[in-house]
Amino acid sequence: MSHPAAPPPETPFPPGSYPVVVVGSGPGALQLSYSLRALGIDHAVLSGDEAPGGMFRRWPLFQRLLSWTKPYAPFPQGTRAYERFDWNSLLADEPEARALQPQFMDGTSYFPSRPEMERNLVAFAETTGLRVRYGCHWESTRREEGPDGTRFVVGTSDGEYRCRLAVFAVGVAEPLTPTTPGIELARHYAQTRAVETYADRRIFIIGKQNSGFELASGLLPWARGIVLSSPSPTKLSVETRSLVGVRARYLQPYEDHVLGGGIAILDASTERIERAGEGAFRVHVRRTDGGPDLDIEADEVIAATGFSCPLRDLPDLGVATFGRSRLPAQTSWWESATVPGIFFAGTISQGAKGLQKHGVPANSGAVQGHRYNARILARELGRRHFGIEPPRRSMAPEAVVDHLLGEAARGPELWHQKGYLAAVVSADGETGIRDDGIQPLTAFLDDHDGSDAVAMTLEADGSGAIYPVAYVRRAGAVSEVALDPHPVNHFETADGRARLADAVRAIGIG
Repeated sequence: MSHPAAPPPETPFPPGSYPVVVVGSGPGALQLSYSLRALGIDHAVLSGDEAPGGMFRRWPLFQRLLSWTKPYAPFPQGTRAYERFDWNSLLADEPEARALQPQFMDGTSYFPSRPEMERNLVAFAETTGLRVRYGCHWESTRREEGPDGTRFVVGTSDGEYRCRLAVFAVGVAEPLTPTTPGIELARHYAQTRAVETYADRRIFIIGKQNSGFELASGLLPWARGIVLSSPSPTKLSVETRSLVGVRARYLQPYEDHVLGGGIAILDASTERIERAGEGAFRVHVRRTDGGPDLDIEADEVIAATGFSCPLRDLPDLGVATFGRSRLPAQTSWWESATVPGIFFAGTISQGAKGLQKHGVPANSGAVQGHRYNARILARELGRRHFGIEPPRRSMAPEAVVDHLLGEAARGPELWHQKGYLAAVVSADGETGIRDDGIQPLTAFLDDHDGSDAVAMTLEADGSGAIYPVAYVRRAGAVSEVALDPHPVNHFETADGRARLADAVRAIGIG
């Protein structure tokens, strides 16, 4: 006896009007959608991909991520404090959707593989019941005026979507190639073949940042020789004492270079690439360290020259961009600095630079940073556009100092977004003392008309020290109080309590 075929699954979000449209299905879009839904904000999520994951459906090429997840940590899995040790899971209220990444790791490394990260994101979407219209390609954007104000029209392969607010979480994933003569003879990082096809080949890699060293690390067992070249000297994260620079995971090629192991790392610009017989190339480089120019023979040339934002026609709409990656200029709340109503989430939110104190950038380009940005963005959209005020817990004056020092010691937002996100407590004569939650530090500092308040953040000055800094706002003016670092980051000391208590007393706390 035959049975009727099961009906196809419903395709959500048909073309039409929605308060918010989110474009993307990587971790930034998933986190934002989850956070919007938790606030009851109606929205559509559109993605040209066929399943969740974004860039993690394709990259990194050599499988292991740069971000780690430690299955065994000082705090239990699923707790807020554990997030500091799990850089790859998304954030959820339901216990069954927290700390998903460790469940998919095989124990061979605390750096998840690309497939493990993809499974983590798929599981988050499935466990939380997130809906995405997959296979729906964003094609165009325009603005139209109506009786209820400005609306954006997002054109897709499935039709048009109208919305008050549009959020683009499309990553920084469009291959960026220089204008070097002969660059068409090279392959971009995104076009790199399977490693075994490079066996016994001489490889020239343009670029000495993480993607270049990732390629070199993956090709070490296969290539006959490898040259990495770019004009500026290599920066190492262990030297910058931050996430700036080549990460320690990729330092084997650097060690081989300094030990004369067949790897060459050059400070040189690539002037041109030419064919040098059948299946070979000659790369002309100009040294930037004072040495003579060189001609280097290679069988393969790979351009690890980075990626740009796939913004399509957003610049024509007035969205300002900057830098080689064409990052959109953004406010502290990840809104386009030039087109109100257009926001950004995910990796692209690194366009909101923050203070960059001591030259330390935000971690918004990575999941452990932009997952918090997305949650904060959802709350701000709710407050500003939908009348949803975020909860503000009342606090007793004597609890404030311990709360702020506890956030500095264990708050994952502060640890992952040093000098960028802050825990804020306000003091108002009418409403009393309130926990205002986690906010962008620059938004706090720019709010000259706000109530008296204190913002606690963590900073690092490049010396290896990590220390709490309290920014105290009184009558619109802000003072800064830096507390001492601690060898094991135990900031809840008697001296720290005393100094912070003195600082917040100026705004009537304590």
